[in-house]
Amino acid sequence: MIYKELIEEIDAYMERDPAAHSRLMVFVSYPGLHAMIWHRIAHWLWANRLYILARLVGHFGRWITGIEIHPAAQIGRRFVIDHGMGVVIGETAEIGDDVTIYHGVTLGGIAPSVDSAIQKQTKRHPTVLDGAIIGSGAQVLGPITIGRNARVGANAVVVKDVPGGVTVVGIPAKPADSSSARSGRFAAYGTPTDDIPAREERALAGLLDEVSALRRRVEELEQEQARRVVPVSPEASDDAEAGSDTPRS
Repeated sequence: MIYKELIEEIDAYMERDPAAHSRLMVFVSYPGLHAMIWHRIAHWLWANRLYILARLVGHFGRWITGIEIHPAAQIGRRFVIDHGMGVVIGETAEIGDDVTIYHGVTLGGIAPSVDSAIQKQTKRHPTVLDGAIIGSGAQVLGPITIGRNARVGANAVVVKDVPGGVTVVGIPAKPADSSSARSGRFAAYGTPTDDIPAREERALAGLLDEVSALRRRVEELEQEQARRVVPVSPEASDDAEAGSDTPRS
């Protein structure tokens, strides 16, 4: 069973990372895979109430790989951590199957450090459902849910639920009009690459177009007004004044 799950995870790297040329390469040189091996051991120890030993194993895995996963975190099958350095996964995080995350990702909590005693055994970290992708540097914070096949763009800060099949980008993260998640295509780093702007950007572009059109119209009206006004020469104005002083018979 353990061997089968290990082969599944190696094949997941082979499928999603074009730099993976062989299973042996993945097994000996991919820190994300190594981190998950250590986490499986630490999680088993944690489940059997060997808390200190579990934390020691988790700390050793962090030292070896640069990836910090709390032993209590629940992680599904075929989980891929690409590159991996700086990844932090909190205690109550839950991750489904076929999830991909990149380096620098945090699945963290937002609870204040005060009154930490009453926060024990409470959900403080995100839930990431099957097939989601979280790009490098993204910060997913709080007991929120990243929906099935959702995409979180690189460096996004997510503090609200992300519906399934939706791509979010920015700070704070907002939906982007992208078809990559809806079509089921794998999106590297969770970031849209089809040059479709976010709704806000598209609305702003529309407003700028309207302002440009209004400016052009104002210029046309000013030119029309200038053509209608005939300038009066100084000589004509003097003659008009002289004629006004002549007495009428």
